[in-house]
Amino acid sequence: MLPGAALAQDQAKQAPEKQEKRRDDTLDKAGTIASQPVRDVGLDKDEIPPILLKAMDNPYAPPPSRTCKGLNTSLGELNAVLGEDFTAGAAANENRTGKIAEAVGKTIVNSLIPFRGLVREISGAAPAQRRLQAAVTAGIARRGYLRGQAAAKGCKVTS
Repeated sequence: MLPGAALAQDQAKQAPEKQEKRRDDTLDKAGTIASQPVRDVGLDKDEIPPILLKAMDNPYAPPPSRTCKGLNTSLGELNAVLGEDFTAGAAANENRTGKIAEAVGKTIVNSLIPFRGLVREISGAAPAQRRLQAAVTAGIARRGYLRGQAAAKGCKVTS
């Protein structure tokens, strides 16, 4: 069986809500790719969520509540801005065709701006991107710390 046919059959077998989510993700990615030039010239900057700014200050600060409920609440707040955390034993669900299409789209759109790297530095888009990435990294460290606290207490992590 051809790989494309197998992929189509796998997609047909998926629950309708998974197919709908995949379509939503595709539209979101397309919109992000199409708006990249606007971000490159600094007209559209991503705001860093307050919870990530707080994590940047000290990702290992004691949690506001050390109860299981409090830890799960803090984890839920981080998951809301970072996306779901990794789970042990979860099968990797990589859509290779989608990744290739995304890479091609980014390459085409990013080639529209000559001297893109220089433009991003001058406009402030590159430093803003680095600050956002540092905030995300701190948020991931904070989430790991809180998950460790929850595991040490024997809490069932729901988020």
